[in-house]
Parts: sequence; C-alpha cells; structure tokens
Amino acid sequence: MQIARVIGNVVSTVKNEALTGRKFLLVQTLDADLQPKGKPQIALDAVGAGVGELVFWCRGKEASFPFKRDETPTDCTIVGIIDSEKHVYRKV
Repeated sequence: MQIARVIGNVVSTVKNEALTGRKFLLVQTLDADLQPKGKPQIALDAVGAGVGELVFWCRGKEASFPFKRDETPTDCTIVGIIDSEKHVYRKV
C-alpha cells in the first residue's frame, strides 16, 4: 500500500460492465513528508473517498480484493482513508 492524496474525479462514459456504478478518482502518490512523488494515477474507489483526502491505495492482484468475488477489472484501488495527517510517519 502507498499513501496518496485524491486530486480529482474521473468521468468515464464507456467502461467495462463490471465497473458500472463504481467511482474513479485521480490520486497523487506522496512521500513520507506528504510531498508529491511521481505522476498522478487513476484509481478505482472502494471506500467512498473524496477530493482532498489522504488515502491508501494498492496495485496489482490485491487491487481487486475489496470487491470480494466480483470480477472487477482493476489494477489500482483506493482501499482506505487516512483520518489525519498526524497518523503519517515523517522522517526526522
């Protein structure tokens, strides 16, 4: 899992049937100091996150786990919301 900030919504007018009703968000991966790292990515939302929130996201096979036995085609999924920046470990 990695930490990211949700920086936008993504609208898809045509998508796989298994993704109908699911929300896509644009996330920016962050480093330990909560500074942007790398390029933004599109992630499938499994937790009801919104723009501006800190989230955990994962990639690969594990990205489909939050959707139980659904055959949800995803490689990048938001799996948790971080309540406060105070919970993030920062390098000293």
